[in-house]
Amino acid sequence: MIKRTLAVALASATAVTLAGCGGGSSSGKNSADGTKAGSSAPAKSGKSSAAAAPTAVSTKNPSRDKNADLVIWADATSAPYIKQLATQFGKANGVKVAVQISSDVRGQYGTAFKAGQAPDVIVGAHDWLGELVTNGSVAPVQLPAKVASGFNPKAIAATKYNNQTYAVPYGVENLALVRNTKLAPNAPKTLDELVANGKKLVAGKKATTVLSNQVGKTGNPYNGYPWLSACGGGIFGTKSNGQYDPNKLIVDSAGSVKGASSWAAMGKQHALSTNIDDKNADTLFASGKTAYEITGPWSIPAFKKAGIKYAIDPLPSIAGCGAMKPFLGVQMFYVSSKAKNATVAQTFVTSFLTTKSAQETLFKVGQRPPALTAAYDAVAKTDPDVAKWAAAGKGGQLMPNIPAMNSVWGPLGQAEADIVSGKSAPKARMTAAQKEIAANIAKG
Repeated sequence: MIKRTLAVALASATAVTLAGCGGGSSSGKNSADGTKAGSSAPAKSGKSSAAAAPTAVSTKNPSRDKNADLVIWADATSAPYIKQLATQFGKANGVKVAVQISSDVRGQYGTAFKAGQAPDVIVGAHDWLGELVTNGSVAPVQLPAKVASGFNPKAIAATKYNNQTYAVPYGVENLALVRNTKLAPNAPKTLDELVANGKKLVAGKKATTVLSNQVGKTGNPYNGYPWLSACGGGIFGTKSNGQYDPNKLIVDSAGSVKGASSWAAMGKQHALSTNIDDKNADTLFASGKTAYEITGPWSIPAFKKAGIKYAIDPLPSIAGCGAMKPFLGVQMFYVSSKAKNATVAQTFVTSFLTTKSAQETLFKVGQRPPALTAAYDAVAKTDPDVAKWAAAGKGGQLMPNIPAMNSVWGPLGQAEADIVSGKSAPKARMTAAQKEIAANIAKG
């Protein structure tokens, strides 16, 4: 069905473009400059009976494969599974596909786009969306209502910017409390309970660390956000329509300061530490040196490999506040506004990657619960962790996808690190962070 649809779409696109050009000139210019994404004729008709196998190129500076009809950039973790799917798509539709590994998809895509060497499809997080749309570097995708209705509503919401759909989701992710069931048989209901048991384990030399949670010397506001949300704080307020408002910063609100005060208290108890970052957080848990880690599904393969018996629980509550709620993140596929063959790229993303089979394959990328409900239901039958991640994310809000979010990470992260380490008092430091973020947003 996809092959026939693609062939018809390619033929139609070719006919439209030739008619617009008087039937005698090359249609490649529209495809190259992206001015008519979705309607420009591709270099190939898609009717070839054989397609070359996709290539995987690992390089710090990936360069677009000029011989490929469809070029996809992804990180090293997701590339093998995307290559598997791309191979199927290419062989079925007679197109050559190149799957290339990028060490910094977002940054390298921006550079390549400006140079006219962008891939057709990129894979990344939903919080990139606002920047990509503002820069004009991604094209809207045509996702039929019937197809969209089969997805997790939050995942679909993450693909929209100004009510326009710009991507196809494949995985939903959020933080949870992962617990070593040997060291901690019962899930802590409160953060105080967690800290008390963690300190007891350290005192008894059964562990070396109360809690593994990424902070680092420059902070990690993604992992630190649940403290703010528990106390009614956060980053941005919202508009009347529920969308985040970049003009309503709440970093220094009473709720955010109260959450930051919990950072400080845990820092004093050595339950949070700037010595724990993305380099050692998983290792501490996988080696049995801590009973608890706040992390996402991407960490589970390492824990399984280490033979750690674990449980996945919702984040605990903070005394005087409420339950810690994580951000919800969505991984998805974007189509470049300068796609060489927009019809091929759009078909791959909207028709092939929206199938149950494809979404089940993509579940293997970090074990993120599938965005497609049918795929979620299928993997949940064989993997009990899937439902537990979803339960831990219940009540969580989508991470902001507005461009202003780029101004937040650095200042808020450093504020967190300074508060945890005891270098700065919560209220003064959060006020300073808000001023810095506001200044960054104003600069654009």
